[in-house]
Amino acid sequence: MSQYTALLRRLGNQRWFAALGRLVTPLDRRLYRLTNGRWSVIGRHELPSLLITTTGRKSGLPRTQPLLYATDGAEYIVIGSNWGQAHHPAWSSNLIAQPSARVTLGDREFGVHATLATGAERERLWELLKRIWPGYDAYARRAEGREIRIFRLTPEA
Repeated sequence: MSQYTALLRRLGNQRWFAALGRLVTPLDRRLYRLTNGRWSVIGRHELPSLLITTTGRKSGLPRTQPLLYATDGAEYIVIGSNWGQAHHPAWSSNLIAQPSARVTLGDREFGVHATLATGAERERLWELLKRIWPGYDAYARRAEGREIRIFRLTPEA
């Protein structure tokens, strides 16, 4: 892991970093598409990231969000940390309402089916995700008792 990526992971639990992350997400989404995921607003890093496009549960419109992910076999694991805010991110509620989504990973796009992780599986996946982004522990503390949602994304055949 590069020193830059290690620095980002250390800064990730800071409140100011989360606030900045929320502000730059729309730009990050565009930059991901323009560079096929090679660049982010925080620069070129080694953190695994993807774009997920869900169907808005109220609007019915496509909604795209950049996310970090972990892998578990052939599946992708994503987390609805919402930077530690008290409410769930909209994309996670969209997945509960409609578990079919699209993932953009670099220059590839494919369909996935989302499953909400619970119980022991959720705990195991939580530990897997924390290896990618240790700041999730700080986000969980700031989430005011909200259980942060974790999803397993299974690619469609």
